[in-house]
Formats: sequence, C-alpha cells, structure tokens
Amino acid sequence: MTASPPPASSQHTTHHEHEQAKDSVTDPRAVQLARIFSLLRLAIVVTVVVVLIWLVGDVLMVIFAATLVAVILHNLAGIVERHTRLPYWLALTAVVVVLIAALTALIWSSGPEISEQAVKLRTALSEQAHSLRDRMGNSSIGRMILDNLPSSLGGNEPSSGGSGFGSLAGSMTGFVSSAFGAAGTLAVILIAGLYFAISPELYVNGMLRLVPHEYRKTSRDLLLTAGRTLWAWTAGQALDMTVVGLLSFIGLWCIGVPLALALGVVAGLANFIPYIGAFVGAVPAVLIALSQGTREGFMVMGLYAAIQFFEGNVMAPLIQRHAVQMPPGLTILSQTIFGTILGVPGLILASPLTAALLATADRATPRLEDDERV
Repeated sequence: MTASPPPASSQHTTHHEHEQAKDSVTDPRAVQLARIFSLLRLAIVVTVVVVLIWLVGDVLMVIFAATLVAVILHNLAGIVERHTRLPYWLALTAVVVVLIAALTALIWSSGPEISEQAVKLRTALSEQAHSLRDRMGNSSIGRMILDNLPSSLGGNEPSSGGSGFGSLAGSMTGFVSSAFGAAGTLAVILIAGLYFAISPELYVNGMLRLVPHEYRKTSRDLLLTAGRTLWAWTAGQALDMTVVGLLSFIGLWCIGVPLALALGVVAGLANFIPYIGAFVGAVPAVLIALSQGTREGFMVMGLYAAIQFFEGNVMAPLIQRHAVQMPPGLTILSQTIFGTILGVPGLILASPLTAALLATADRATPRLEDDERV
C-alpha cells in the first residue's frame, strides 16, 4: 500500500516558510542586527571578565599558580610512570618525595650560607641605595629625578592613595595576602596544586560539566592544549633559569664580587620573568660591584650583557624549538598589563598565563590562508 502524497496546500506552506527563512537570512537589516548582538554579547563578557579580574585578581592568581604547580607535578609523575611502569599515584608520591628530599638537602647543605649571604646582600643593597640617593641629591639632574620618582622607589614623589572603587578593589584583591600572608599563600598554592595533581580529571570534568554539551569537546581540547603549553613553558623556563643562575654565579665568583652565590640565585630566580627579570637580576650585582670599584662594576655589566646575549641567541632558540614561542612585544605588553592590574603576582605569572592564552586562541581560531596574510 503506497503512501499518499502530501496535500498541495501543505507543500505550498512549507515552500513559503522556506522562502521566508531564506529572506530573513539574506536581509541586510537582520544581518546587521545579528552582528550588533554578537558585539554586545562579546562586550558584556569582556566587561564581566575584567571586573572579576579587578575585584578578585589575587584569588585568581592563586588558582592559576596552583594549576601551574599541578601541571608540573602531573607531567613529572607521567614521566616516571612511563619509564618505571609504576601506578600514577605511586609515581606522583615518588616525585613529591624526591622534590622534598632535594629541597631539604639543599637547605641543609647550602641553606645557612645562602641565608647569610642574603642578609648581607640586603644590607649591602640598602647601603648602596642610600649612597646613590645622596650622590643624586648633590646634582641638579639627580634632584630632578628624585622629585619625579615615587617614594616607593626611593624618590620624593608621594604615592597616591586609592579611593572609591579602586580602594574597594584593592581591599578585595588583597584578601589572600591579608588573610594568610606570603608564606601562607605559598602553602595554599602548593597544597592545592598537589590535590589538583592527585586527581586532575576530577576537576577538569567538573569544569566541563559547566559547559553546554555542544561545546564540551572543543573546551576539552582547549584545556588539554593549555595544560601542554604550561608544561612546555615551565620546563623550558626552568632550564633557562638554571643556566643563567650558574653562569652568573661562576662569572661573579671569577670577577671576585662578594655574595656571588646569593647574586647567582637572585639572577636565576628573576629570570623566571622574561626580559624584565634579566634587568631585575642584574641590578643587585651591579650595585654590589660598584661598591668594590668602577672597574668591577663595568665588568659585571659586561658579564650580564654576555649572559643575556648567550641566553637570547643560543639558549632561547634551542628551548623554543621544543617549547613555546612567544613574541617579545606581546610578552612585555602582557607583563605590563597584568602587573598593573594584579601587582607583583600578575607580573610573575604574566608569561605562563599569556602562553596558555595564546595556545588556546591558536587552537580555537582558523589558520590564515596565504592570500589573507600580510
């Protein structure tokens, strides 16, 4: 028994609706309204994100730092798991035990010396800063610089206090530091990072459940891309910091600069912040060397210039070949933006955060065709 064809009136209605839908899609007014709606939605999302970062930036930085710790522990445990065939939880336990043992051995063997040199370094830097300020106060150019330099940097310009919304934001973003202090915040980051690393799928799956079903697969790919990028950036930066710290210590020791070990540690740790960290790590060594003489000061300047030349032209290309390539201009811009909004934590974590954002944006957006490139 054959099915009867639909009535002619039904066919006419369906055809009419199809033509109306087609006309609404091609209608210039409808297209323009859709674009305006899309722009408004994007503006609202960006505004909400900026306000959240402004209000609870410190909390977000703690969460990101804990995530970074979890990525490091998870990947180290994965390496041990692949090479030893141990269960993941046992491999993670081995990694944590080895890290704690190595840190304990370092503190036991070199801790007193590093601590003593750190105290001497702080005293010497304070003396050099006061001496430099006195010398600048004896010249007209120096006094002009001091008058326009904020008091937080040793100048005469009073620091402006925040009020209104800025004061509210500052009080809210300072919640973590005021509640726990620096040591407590570091402990929270390490403990939270360890728990994230113990069962990362629990937290990732929980985030994915908040995403609409049709976007979950894309969101999963973006989260995995961000995790791989953070690990690649951290591994490359750790190697870079180690090389810079060792070269700085050996060079300063050969020149005869006091506190070479502490200054080498400072140079290596400061290099966690690309570009800006190189300058920050060099300033204490140059000030200490200038206290020994002008010749030593210029030698230390030449040493750090040579180290940064080697790091930028030899180490960085080798690391970026296997890690993350970040444009220098974008790196410095992100450090300025995050440092201005979130202070020192934002400056420290700006580079890994930018690397993760760049990787996810590269994954989420289509590639340019040859005829679309500049």
